[in-house]
Amino acid sequence: MKKLLSRILLWIFLLVVAAFAVIPIILAVLGSLKSNLDLTTGSTVLPQEWKFGNYAQAWSAANFARFTWNSVFISIFTTVGTLLVSTMAAYAAARVNFKGKKLYIVIQSATLFISIGAVVLRPQFDLMVSLGLQKSLWGVIIILISAHATTFFMLIGFVRAVPKDLDEAAYIDGCNFYSVYLRIILPLLTPAIGVTGLLVFRGAWNEYILPLVFTMTDPSLQTLTVGLASLKYGVGDAAQSQLMLAGACISILPMIIVYILANKSFMQMTAGSVKG
Repeated sequence: MKKLLSRILLWIFLLVVAAFAVIPIILAVLGSLKSNLDLTTGSTVLPQEWKFGNYAQAWSAANFARFTWNSVFISIFTTVGTLLVSTMAAYAAARVNFKGKKLYIVIQSATLFISIGAVVLRPQFDLMVSLGLQKSLWGVIIILISAHATTFFMLIGFVRAVPKDLDEAAYIDGCNFYSVYLRIILPLLTPAIGVTGLLVFRGAWNEYILPLVFTMTDPSLQTLTVGLASLKYGVGDAAQSQLMLAGACISILPMIIVYILANKSFMQMTAGSVKG
């Protein structure tokens, strides 16, 4: 009886958490199908008149195709670059005792607990100006890749879990330090790379401040997060909140697709943790 009661309480808790996560999305979808007046007054939850044309209007009002491509470009290259840097750094920190190793790990961990945010925005922009990347999406990508501390600490734990006997066996078979990384470490880190890659992709996709700063002089480089903000006042003189909600719903679709594709990695990590 006690076990049954605990399961019931657990299911109630999970349903409440799921409701808090799903209900805002449902309200956003319903709001995107309302008229501007209906959404502003907020008299009913369901639209009095279903405005499916809001999606087409939002797509045409903002240069959605271009904004989507910019977001995909930033997210893909940030994900690939972050995973490349993080896996190599985690492998080196876990396997090599080099001078300054402890200091490097301390500096990495400090960035997790000290949020300097906008304080470094101007120095970062000045650095990209010196590199000639202040009007390019590559400036945003480089800065996002440099903020890889979370991914580094997630991956270093998985690298340390890989037995060093595998490294030694590979060395006996003729592998060197780099080929061990490519042929042993990376294949074994596939589930972890899938999950961390998803988190990095999500962070890059939702990034707002950096794309906003780097695209002020060239609106054609704006990402979806920046472009969506212009939808609220970008069509006509009155606020067009329904178009912004429609654009937000469109922008969610790529992330849903990525989550579906990465679901296998989550399942592999869960199965591995249960076996361990």
